[in-house]
Amino acid sequence: MKIDVFTHLVPPKVADFMFRKDIRLLERLRNFPGLYDLSVRFRGMAKNPDVLQVLTVPGASVDDMVGPQEAPDLARRMNDELAELVFHYPDRFAAGVAVLSFRDIDTTLTEIDRAINDLKLRGILFRIPVNGKPVDRPEFMPIYEKMCQHNLPIWWHPASSPKKADYADETESKYMIWHLWGLIYETTISMTRLVFSGVLEKYPKLKIITHHCGAMTSFFSERIVSHYDQSEMREKMDIKAGLTEPHIDYFRRFYNDTALFGNTPALMCAHSFFGTDHILFGSDSPFDTQCGEWSTNRAVEAIQQMAIPDADKKKIFEDNARRLLRLAV
Repeated sequence: MKIDVFTHLVPPKVADFMFRKDIRLLERLRNFPGLYDLSVRFRGMAKNPDVLQVLTVPGASVDDMVGPQEAPDLARRMNDELAELVFHYPDRFAAGVAVLSFRDIDTTLTEIDRAINDLKLRGILFRIPVNGKPVDRPEFMPIYEKMCQHNLPIWWHPASSPKKADYADETESKYMIWHLWGLIYETTISMTRLVFSGVLEKYPKLKIITHHCGAMTSFFSERIVSHYDQSEMREKMDIKAGLTEPHIDYFRRFYNDTALFGNTPALMCAHSFFGTDHILFGSDSPFDTQCGEWSTNRAVEAIQQMAIPDADKKKIFEDNARRLLRLAV
């Protein structure tokens, strides 16, 4: 069995509502029927019957789609449907990840408890930045404390916008650079903010699952070390103040999916940095023309081709997800 920890689903009952919103990203999502049509999705999944999916909701956050009064209710409706799907299709879906509104933290904390305790969802989703705010803002600390108490992870999905121009004299990003590289950059800077702000120092049990295998971190790990230990260009202030361990070790605390669309050498680089226990099979399905079959196959083949013991591959495919999400054995 394989557990795909990062697949996407627009809950079918709210799909029409989501697609009515004038948001460019959501309009693009309609081109992938496996995202919201279960019959199409199941046909794609039939090609990989040994894969169970963990469901995350793509597109804009509920706070982007509706006002502050409606957002918590929309999140609850989505979470109810995710739990319903996992309950009715246990042979296809291993777990769901809770959607949240972040405008009122007390309401957010209440929905976290309901989603985990009552609905049995196995963690929560952050679209980073969170309503335009960095992940180390003090207002998010109660959420981190809550997730430590539940001993379940936070999924990070990076977001950007074509309106975020690549150069100051332009009004929009060209060639979809905002999506190709903007998402990778957002994950990387969010990891860095969480490390040097001391959040991981304060909450050592906090578990974060990054998308795209930790983004730039493993490839540039030695730059991370030298930039703060050796570089003459570093700021005079002690950026590492308050950290009780080498700063690079905090980066290794992140958990990371394998959504690189193949690329075994990149997986080996991540494996060398993060270690077997912090890598989990994830495909980013079904964002392909084959309703997820292509991206799933690419992820599976890349892991199978890694030069690591079969026991480590089994951890990546299944065991790490069962442990981290506290799934039934």
